[in-house]
Formats: sequence, C-alpha cells, structure tokens
Amino acid sequence: METVLLLIHLFLAFALVVVVLLQKSEGGALGIGGGTMGGLVSARGSGNLLTKATGIIAACFISTSLILAILAGNTGSGPARSIVDNPVEKTAPAKPTGPTVPLAK
Repeated sequence: METVLLLIHLFLAFALVVVVLLQKSEGGALGIGGGTMGGLVSARGSGNLLTKATGIIAACFISTSLILAILAGNTGSGPARSIVDNPVEKTAPAKPTGPTVPLAK
C-alpha cells in the first residue's frame, strides 16, 4: 500500500513540475509554453487549462503527502521515541585485542 502510494506521489511530483514549467511566464523568459498550443485551444483557454491542472495536481500531491505522513507515523510500536530520551552510557575505552609489541628491556 505504501509503495503504491509513494509511486503515485512521485508521479504527481513529476507532473506538477512539468505543468508548472509549461505555463507562460508573466515577467521574464522562464516560461517554456509561451506560444500557442498548435490550434488545440486558444491562448486564454490553455492558460485556464494549465491553471486548473496545476491546482488539481497540487491538491492530489498535498493529499498524498498527508496520507504518507500519517502512514509513516503509524508504525504500531508505541509512542515515537527520540535518541534524547535514552541516557548516555559512559564506558571505558576498549583494550586493544590485536597483537602486542614487545618492549625493549
């Protein structure tokens, strides 16, 4: 379940990037889809279509993000613990276990 939802989330992220890049830029030369769409729709219609598509994909992306966060929090192993909750145990350094070097007498 989580794997399928994660794949859908990744496809939505890619689609969101593509749809945002296709929109016409208002102030600079950043937009890729600045021209007409080959007579498919008018310039105004393509703007509205891309705007609606961006909103729908963004809403789906946010919802999958929330669902994945909820699923990640439900591990079933009790309350979440932090490494700060455990006290630090101080131990003496380990003695070397390798071969020893004889000292000169």
